[in-house]
Amino acid sequence: MKSALLLHMRLRAIFFRSMRLRCPACGRGRLFAGWFRMHPACPHCGLTYSRGPGYFLGSIYFNYGVTAILLTITFFSLFLGAGVSPDVLLWPLAAFSVLFPLWFFRYARSLWVGFDQYFDPQVAETGTGRADK
Repeated sequence: MKSALLLHMRLRAIFFRSMRLRCPACGRGRLFAGWFRMHPACPHCGLTYSRGPGYFLGSIYFNYGVTAILLTITFFSLFLGAGVSPDVLLWPLAAFSVLFPLWFFRYARSLWVGFDQYFDPQVAETGTGRADK
């Protein structure tokens, strides 16, 4: 029972760190240097964010899935629930399907790194972060 509670607390901490675009291991270092450019490792603890070629492919699927779910829920709730014509919904939802993934890109990558850190924890390399300098 105690270990299940600890795992739940750890999952919650990693989720909130990811939503703040912070390192899933320490929660202090920023993941992104710019809007689309990630740091190769945490500036604070040295955790390497990318584990190899194609590592972030999972975040693309995650981004696509969240976008598709939101579009589907929005379309059917407005079409069936509010009676809005599909012709009226087409352009706003098409714009959303282009703009939302661009905005959500950082969060998808951050959640992917956090997801990976939760299920396959990686120890930060010593001597690469600011804390060791």
